[in-house]
Amino acid sequence: MAENVRIDRMRLKIMLRMMAVVLCLVLPCLYGCVDDEPPVQVDLSKREKVMALMPVEAITYAYLPQYSHTVSFQRHRRLLEYLRRSTGLSFRQIFPDTFDEHVKMVERGEIDISYSNPFVYIKLAQSGATAFARIIEPSGKPDFQGQIICRQDNPTINKIADCRDKRWIAVDPGSAGGYLFPLGLFYDNGIRERDFAKVDFAPGPGGKQEKVVLAVYAGAYDIGTIRKGTLEVVAGKIDLDEIRVVAETCSYPGWVYAARKGLDPVVVKAISKALFALHVEDESHQQILQAAGMRGIISAVDSDYNPVRELIDKLGLEE
Repeated sequence: MAENVRIDRMRLKIMLRMMAVVLCLVLPCLYGCVDDEPPVQVDLSKREKVMALMPVEAITYAYLPQYSHTVSFQRHRRLLEYLRRSTGLSFRQIFPDTFDEHVKMVERGEIDISYSNPFVYIKLAQSGATAFARIIEPSGKPDFQGQIICRQDNPTINKIADCRDKRWIAVDPGSAGGYLFPLGLFYDNGIRERDFAKVDFAPGPGGKQEKVVLAVYAGAYDIGTIRKGTLEVVAGKIDLDEIRVVAETCSYPGWVYAARKGLDPVVVKAISKALFALHVEDESHQQILQAAGMRGIISAVDSDYNPVRELIDKLGLEE
């Protein structure tokens, strides 16, 4: 019984404390309600229209992920800064993880400006994307090549014919220099894809060109196929003296800028004008172009890439 009394007293004390807190909060409000301040008259017939600020949409720009996202960013950061200054437009670089994702994002309108290899461009053109510019490669030509590589100390591979029955790692089914062009070279030398011991593609998102070189360097594959210029990109990661170029493909039209279907032609014209104004002789432009792996940018039309279409048809591949 005594215990119950103590509990009741404790409950009563708690209730009294809670009531005191409530009164402290409510009384000032009640005092304000009875203040003698004069009422404010509001004329609802006089209204001022407030305009909501609309966010400015950025032009989305994507570099096909042949290299890691870090390399892609570093290569094109200066170029995007230049485009912002030159056009007055807002740009945002985005980073698809795979070649296939890049294609699908263009198709969905999530990438406005695509920078891709010609093989991927052929696919983009089917969804209405339009080529408007192509690059001058570091070689000074508007085209590029693929390479077949092996380890320097591999005594079994000295020529293209020696690649038969070997383990081949390629960049991606959508890679031009790292798959399509070498596949054509093998075809012209009487070697079909079924003639290799195995054919794999570089795993994971981004950085696929580097992964091919590293896989061959580690001895996991006998040969690898890459775009010409990749060895210079990985020079700081491996000893290039341990890698040998077995053969190079013929040249095909270079990397291409394409605008997605429905992109405002005024925007495309402004971007084109800025890109075409870049000259390697200009010191400030030279830094932009060298970082991006280019010597210049020239105009392009869809028919420039018919040689790639012909190669696809010869190999019986789907565009």
